[in-house]
Amino acid sequence: MGTPVAPEHPVSFAPPGSFANTLKSDLKETFFPDDPFHQFKNEKPARRLTKAIQYFIPIFEWLPNYNFKLFRYDLLAGLTITSLAIPQGISYAKLADIPSIIGLYSSFVPPLIYAVFGNSKHIAVGTVAACSLLLQSTISEVASPKDDPILYLHLIFTATFITGIFQTALGFLRLGILVDFLSHSTITGFMGGTAIIIFLQQLKGFFGLKHFTTKTDVISVMHAIFQNRKEVCMNTPRHHKI
Repeated sequence: MGTPVAPEHPVSFAPPGSFANTLKSDLKETFFPDDPFHQFKNEKPARRLTKAIQYFIPIFEWLPNYNFKLFRYDLLAGLTITSLAIPQGISYAKLADIPSIIGLYSSFVPPLIYAVFGNSKHIAVGTVAACSLLLQSTISEVASPKDDPILYLHLIFTATFITGIFQTALGFLRLGILVDFLSHSTITGFMGGTAIIIFLQQLKGFFGLKHFTTKTDVISVMHAIFQNRKEVCMNTPRHHKI
């Protein structure tokens, strides 16, 4: 006897959609996987407008429910972060060779803006050492922070303004998915290299050198320390006999 053959059942496929519908579906799945506008459906125009404002400006959503108990915790957290943000802003401003007051502004102005337009309770907003070093190393090749500090500061402001425009465009177009294409090893190597560069740049203040290099590589920094080694001895406090 032969092996029984299972009856064939026809498989029904959905009719292929048009190119416009397929493209629209793919773009929606890529840029709006959470479907943020779904909550606006089946709502009255006034309610839809309210939810739209709360979605794009989250402070209107959580501010009506804010109370004194939450304020106490926020006050304690603010005092704690302030003790970190003040020296951090000054040190990062020094890395970028800009006035310390600008580093302080960069420490508390972005969190105030994020409190209005952000809704995450766990994100850290503020200055970044890597960005400070990148700005300093890039802008110093065009204008010297010592010879022409005004031009150098204006170029710093221009670079940060253009960077803000790009970040706003990336956020508006929901292109945060680009971060997924950066491998973990790339991010780890970048952070490790940044830590080494920061450590090398702090050797100027550690040894009390008056002359130092603007380059960030190991060879240039070691050469600057060896070349100005007499300044280390001059700035070292001497022991006085009692």
